[in-house]
Amino acid sequence: MKKMKVGTEDAVIKVIRGNPERMAPLVGYFPSGFDPDPNSTNVGVFRHKQRGGTRLQLVVTPENEAKVDFVATSYAGEAQAGEYCSYGLGIFDKATRTLKIVPIANNKVFRLEPKVQGIDSSNENEKPASSVIGELSEHEKAEKRIQLHNLYGTKKSIRKNKKMQMLKRENDPDAHNDLDVIKQCMTTTEDLLEASEGHMVRNTPPFNASATTPQEAYPLDKIISTGEWKFLQDIHKPLKGESELPQFVRNRIHKLQQIEDEDKKNKLTCIFSYIMHLIKFNDLHSKERQGISSEKASSAKAHRFPGIIRDKFASMFDAESGSLSTEKRNLLISYVLVLTLFADEFQISLTDIATDLRMKSPDLRKHYEALGCKVSKKNNLLTVTLPVPLQFPSLKRKRSNR
Repeated sequence: MKKMKVGTEDAVIKVIRGNPERMAPLVGYFPSGFDPDPNSTNVGVFRHKQRGGTRLQLVVTPENEAKVDFVATSYAGEAQAGEYCSYGLGIFDKATRTLKIVPIANNKVFRLEPKVQGIDSSNENEKPASSVIGELSEHEKAEKRIQLHNLYGTKKSIRKNKKMQMLKRENDPDAHNDLDVIKQCMTTTEDLLEASEGHMVRNTPPFNASATTPQEAYPLDKIISTGEWKFLQDIHKPLKGESELPQFVRNRIHKLQQIEDEDKKNKLTCIFSYIMHLIKFNDLHSKERQGISSEKASSAKAHRFPGIIRDKFASMFDAESGSLSTEKRNLLISYVLVLTLFADEFQISLTDIATDLRMKSPDLRKHYEALGCKVSKKNNLLTVTLPVPLQFPSLKRKRSNR
């Protein structure tokens, strides 16, 4: 909650986060200049039954003699252009001097086009005549989205977006297909939306809530992108030397010698490497108040990060200020914990990773449970498993001070 001036008024800003269990507002506008009368205008939102309810149609009908409906859809026109952009709606209450910023549902901005009543406009393949997308290719659509983001995004988000574009150009051609790989990991459109919005609300890595196996619950290709794998394989030899390794990795190095399949061995090596980079990054951006020893601090300072991974972590965890916020540190911990599940085949104890993250077992247990894990006692040790489909604990809302 922040204070600022809105025009000549002093106002308090409240940012309302999205809730995956509730639909956020839809935003529609009239390019024709039509000014609707709230007292004599009917508004309806319709879902497509055969498409699982993911396609929406917004219809505005003025009560007059014109016999015209204003119609917009979520699968064509401007709503489709904003598919990968994030927008918010600001509502200023003069009585309480409060500016509330709420997310727009699935980033849907509807361009309401006039349609004569009685003419069937329900054909899914029909595109509005003045659609801003038209018959563009996927590459052209992506370019349009980037231009839109550069025009209306924040300076910080534009800077991050440019950095990610540079990383994609620097890496092998497969890195350009990251977005396609991410989409293919999801089984349904609903899963894609839940992973793109729900994981931000829960502060977790992207997930697939309807997964039938633990491996699919947190798709590994969404945690370690295509272009990063080859930079992780380069440190295979240092891992064998067990130099400056986190305790979690050091206690499991012997697993690599037991694996005969080279692909499986390289995959586990990369997971160990990524866990090490995350823990070193956490140590590097921790302050004395978080209990880090001088030995760990110097080890983290001397640690060599591959450029692509260092830049990704700096962007993803907002580390430009030098230290991590509580929210971003919790997100980093979530990434570490998900990878530990992969490393131990989804049955893991808390002891060594708690030491690496400088956390007490009860706090670490809460983090695992927030990821949908089940923690139980086995042979006097706390054991973590990941049942599927994922079941998350309900999110607690902060009480507002009245």
